[in-house]
Amino acid sequence: MNKIVKMTLLWTPRLLCILFALFISMFSLDVFSEARSFFSTLTALLLHLIPTFIIIGVLILSWRWEWVGAIAYVGMSVLYGLMINFKRWDWIALISTPLLLIGLLFLISWFFHDQLREKTEK
Repeated sequence: MNKIVKMTLLWTPRLLCILFALFISMFSLDVFSEARSFFSTLTALLLHLIPTFIIIGVLILSWRWEWVGAIAYVGMSVLYGLMINFKRWDWIALISTPLLLIGLLFLISWFFHDQLREKTEK
């Protein structure tokens, strides 16, 4: 396995997860459109950011143990589909599909863990 493939398999799930966390965080910005007090807005913002905190928490664990990310992100993808009863395919495309992709990439990264982490010989 060459160095470019190794770096791609190692970093792609991590970077996609960070981008997905930023994407999900954008949905919490709607709390600023409502006329609320400071503490009410802060509380609403923190509640809206719970999915982002979960995604980032799993990413922190997955950074070292890829199998955690594989199980958690695929599980979150399926759980989200079950929560909406697979009725809104546009929501599934925006939320579940990236989670599934990230989980599968962490699974691939886990399978090749030793090869991805070995030093390249000169």
